[in-house]
Amino acid sequence: MSAKMIEVRWHGRGGQGAKTAALLFAEAVMATGKYIQAFPEYGPERMGAPVQSFNRVSDDPISIHSGITNPQYVVILDPSLMDCVDVTAGIGKTGKVIVNSMLSAEEIAKQLMVDKSQICVVNASHIALETIGKNIPNTPMLGALVKVIGTLDINEVLEDTKKKLQVKFRHKPEVIEGNLASIKRAYDEVKTHA
Repeated sequence: MSAKMIEVRWHGRGGQGAKTAALLFAEAVMATGKYIQAFPEYGPERMGAPVQSFNRVSDDPISIHSGITNPQYVVILDPSLMDCVDVTAGIGKTGKVIVNSMLSAEEIAKQLMVDKSQICVVNASHIALETIGKNIPNTPMLGALVKVIGTLDINEVLEDTKKKLQVKFRHKPEVIEGNLASIKRAYDEVKTHA
C-alpha cells in the first residue's frame, strides 16, 4: 500500500446508509483530483443487518482490487455493532475509530479495548434527527470522517455533496440543506484525541 493511500471501513446496519456515505465520500474526494475506490461488502443485506462498505483514496492511481483488511479509519454508524462485530479488526495501534455515540472516547476505548487516542466520537444520530428529521447517521459521519482525516477541505466536500444531492432530491431542498447541515455540524462537533 502506498504511503499516500488512505483506507476506510464503514460499519452500519442495512438502511443506515453506509454504502451511500462511502459513495458520497468517494465522489467528493474524486472531485479534488484524487483517485478513489468505493465498494460494499455484499451479503444478506436487509434492514437492520450488519453491513460494511469501503473506500480507498490515493494521490496516485490505485492498482489494488482486494478487500481492505488494515484500514487507517473505521467509521461506525451504529454503536450496537461494537457488541457483535469486530469493528477494530486490522486497525493496529495507529488506526482511528469514529463512533456515532453520546459516550465519551474513554468509555468507547474501554469497550473496544484500544487506546483512547484512537477513538473519535460524535452524536451523529442526534445531529441527523435535528437536521434531517430522521435517524440516518450516514451524512453526519461523513463530516466526522473528513475532520478526522484532516487533509480534505470540508467546503469542497460540501459543494460536491450538494451537487450529488441536488440530482437526487431536486424537488426537496429541505433534504439537501438538512444533509449538508448535518455534515458540517458533525465536522464541527466530532471529538478527537491527540
